Amino acid sequence: MAIGLYSLLEAALLVINAIAVLNEERFLVKFGLDRNSLFQSTSLNRANIPYGSGYGPQSTTSPKNQILNLLHSIRTVARVPLIGINIVVIIFELLFG
Repeated sequence: MAIGLYSLLEAALLVINAIAVLNEERFLVKFGLDRNSLFQSTSLNRANIPYGSGYGPQSTTSPKNQILNLLHSIRTVARVPLIGINIVVIIFELLFG
């Protein structure tokens, strides 16, 4: 089985599907990746934002908050397009194996 472009796209689709179906109450709370921890950490962070030499407050978001924001964004935005993409991939797999 060679790794081709289709295999890489299919693997990316599977990963995005896995992120889209993560249950917040069952799985993400165990690791502190629920919506409440995102809002608490960003509200606490806004009080301590240092001002640099730029055009406003410098963002001091942690990598955990960025990953959490990415998870919530994928779960919100990609849910509807994933349905169509999954249907197309299923039909393609049925037709061409």
